[in-house]
Amino acid sequence: MSEIDTDALAEAYNRGLELEKAGQKAEAAEAYRQALTIDPDDHAGASVRLAAMGLGPQPDKAPVAYVATLFDQHAAAFEKILVDDLGYAVPMMVREMIVQYQPERRFTRMLDLGCGTGLTGIAMAEKVDNMIGVDISTGMLDEAYDKDVYDDLYAGDVVEFLRDIEDDGTGEEGGWDLIVSTDVLPYLGELDEKFHHVGRCLDTKGLFAFSSETLPEDEFGDASYKVGRLQRFAHSERYVRALLDANGMDVKHFQMIIVRTDEGKPIYGHLVLAEKRA
Repeated sequence: MSEIDTDALAEAYNRGLELEKAGQKAEAAEAYRQALTIDPDDHAGASVRLAAMGLGPQPDKAPVAYVATLFDQHAAAFEKILVDDLGYAVPMMVREMIVQYQPERRFTRMLDLGCGTGLTGIAMAEKVDNMIGVDISTGMLDEAYDKDVYDDLYAGDVVEFLRDIEDDGTGEEGGWDLIVSTDVLPYLGELDEKFHHVGRCLDTKGLFAFSSETLPEDEFGDASYKVGRLQRFAHSERYVRALLDANGMDVKHFQMIIVRTDEGKPIYGHLVLAEKRA
């Protein structure tokens, strides 16, 4: 952010927050638009706030700069906030879901997309021979490295990482028999490319386990996803199911869960397991 007027950005963004909190949404939107003019890469996440208020377009995903900045800032305290304060237990839910489906299966290679501090890696460590983690936040990767469960860790956007895995044309493109992605979909709106590459990179009979956040189906209208009130993407069940089917994956488990809480209120989502078709 060296070329950005950080003082002006902070002033515009914080003014937007104050106005939004006061219920002056139109004025808040103007402040957020000013923040975007100052910083087109959107480190502060003004675009998702505009979308959440219904005063800006629905972006395809949360800005990369925003997500990286957000998690770098909170990496050291992330687990305490997420697990202790927000009641997040999805990694263990993923393990239980997989074990319930295939109790005796051991996986050769697991790819953890958006591995964060490594909570899912710890949950799955005893079931996997080789584990790779990818995350956009280097701060999070530092925390994951200290867990000592991953064989390799990579910094970068998860969709770009998947895109770079070469297709060798054999039908066993990526050689992954397990791909997991917990608490990542809330930062992605459009899932078409991600699911395409997951389907391409999974071995036949490989598993894709992931979580999402959602809303009552009637709140989506004709949309497949939308930014919710907490500036995170919610996805329609019909959209997720359609994408899995279109990319050669059969649903084996699809469950409504409480992903976490916020100010004591439950945040609902889906816990999903899909298997690559032959």
